[in-house]
Amino acid sequence: MTDAVLSVEGLRTHFITKAGVVKAVDDVSFSVARGQVLGLVGESGSGKSVTGYSIMGLVDPPGRVVAGRIIYRDDNLAALESEAMRQLRGNRIAMIFQDPMMTLNPVLSIETQMVEAILAHERVPYDVAVARARACLVQVGIASPDARLAAYPHQFSGGMRQRVAIAIALLNVPDVIIADEPTTALDVTIQGQILFEMQKLTRETGAALIWITHDLSVIAGLADRVCVMYAGRIVEQGTTADVLGAPRHPYTQGLLDSVPGQAQEHKRLRNIPGMTPSLLDIGPGCAFRARCTYATAVCAQTPEMTPIGPDEHTLRCFHPLPPADLFAAAANEAGR
Repeated sequence: MTDAVLSVEGLRTHFITKAGVVKAVDDVSFSVARGQVLGLVGESGSGKSVTGYSIMGLVDPPGRVVAGRIIYRDDNLAALESEAMRQLRGNRIAMIFQDPMMTLNPVLSIETQMVEAILAHERVPYDVAVARARACLVQVGIASPDARLAAYPHQFSGGMRQRVAIAIALLNVPDVIIADEPTTALDVTIQGQILFEMQKLTRETGAALIWITHDLSVIAGLADRVCVMYAGRIVEQGTTADVLGAPRHPYTQGLLDSVPGQAQEHKRLRNIPGMTPSLLDIGPGCAFRARCTYATAVCAQTPEMTPIGPDEHTLRCFHPLPPADLFAAAANEAGR
């Protein structure tokens, strides 16, 4: 994408352990443009969160980025010195964690934490920083913001703490926001409010949003593009309409079949057989082949990402599913 604000190219993040090398992220590439929402979906352990941590420079030993580039404004974040990365982190590139206590300090008031997040990157009067913090709390649906600013994290519910963490990420109006399942602990009403505010933010500020989740229903209503990850690799990528409306990879179809709302009336819910392979001994070939009903001998080779349609719809599979219209016709024929 020529207007991409962030591009990830051939990213590989490995964890060097006594048991062997865990290839948590293995040859991941994608771009996200200004004002665009990119959904990163897959099962637990597929490498979604490690991809986000790699972009933020938050992978701790024994993990490290061993290959690839993460391009932001012509800078390769994977090669930046720690101080240069610290200036970007929380300022131009922000992350919302699944656990809000990874963001919040339990012994500091909310006002102190939010104001420090502003003053660490920008010289503004204290009262201006407080006003910005108050506005961000209101933006994420927190009532009585003045009282909340004076409170401490232990005085908030889990959902309230998460909304404060989201507000902190929005403080400096970043160019890129990485959200790692931030609405999991929130009730449906607040979740809808946060999703609406995040969409509004991307439209108004041009921020690029990477939303990491396993909830396909959230991605369907939020994202412009989707990357489906399995065993550390992206197996299908394209627009939300293409990937979720007409999936071509058997794994993507399996994820959709596992959603209760997709089940046919009076039919058993279809699940993906087997378990995700250990990333310690992933080996060559398609990682999904042991669970795939379409697998053949050729799947022992490693498939490459291949364009299969317009709008940059790409696939890592030797046996792509037929287009949606042919798939439906085959299903109808089988049901007769």
